Amino acid sequence: MAQAALVTGGAKRIGREIVLFLADKGYDIALHYESSEKEAKEVCAFVEKKGRRCGLFQCDLGDMKAVSKLIPEITKTFPDLSLLVNSASIFKRARFMETDPDLFDRYVQINFKTPFFLSQDFARICKKGLIINILDTKIHKTLIQYFIYTLSKKALFEFTRMAAKELGPDIRVNGIAPGLILPAAGMGKKEFEEMGEHIPLKRTGDPQDIARAVEFFIGNPFVTGEVISVDGGEHLK
Repeated sequence: MAQAALVTGGAKRIGREIVLFLADKGYDIALHYESSEKEAKEVCAFVEKKGRRCGLFQCDLGDMKAVSKLIPEITKTFPDLSLLVNSASIFKRARFMETDPDLFDRYVQINFKTPFFLSQDFARICKKGLIINILDTKIHKTLIQYFIYTLSKKALFEFTRMAAKELGPDIRVNGIAPGLILPAAGMGKKEFEEMGEHIPLKRTGDPQDIARAVEFFIGNPFVTGEVISVDGGEHLK
């Protein structure tokens, strides 16, 4: 039986790896992107070479009118949509006193509000399936250097557990909290690898580690409301 998955932010970084993994597992892909059209087309070509269908869906996740149309539009092409991966997010170092109303609204919108309402639309339209929220190992800590980013991810973490309770048994909701998987924008490889030396496994990870966590949730229908920390033990620090 055919299955389809929507991956937000599927053109780059972790989202891209999840898209390619799901295509290997037999999923048709609804690939969301905002401005990375070139990268989205490249990923789409890879998916189609694997023998799966891929549709590109441009959407500004900061525009709620556009967000409200996304899943209804996708299900016209992929009526068998059964998996939603809320992967898209924005990240910036900003402390409490550096967070103005515009920054606050943008981070809460992209990292929490949009996944909230996409999940609501998925539950209302698709009725059954699996939602996976991509979080961050920072949810386990109190990192004031990334104040609003961390706060928005903590909100998504709590939403993951609450939605799992609300939407069961037909829809499962789980989360993945990555650690040092890819360097942040502007960070050099050496600096990134040095950070890995300070966590229990003494190294950085790989986007495929996230894909394996996705595989776990797909393959275990008795798991909901859980979050896997894929961070080399960083959450233990």
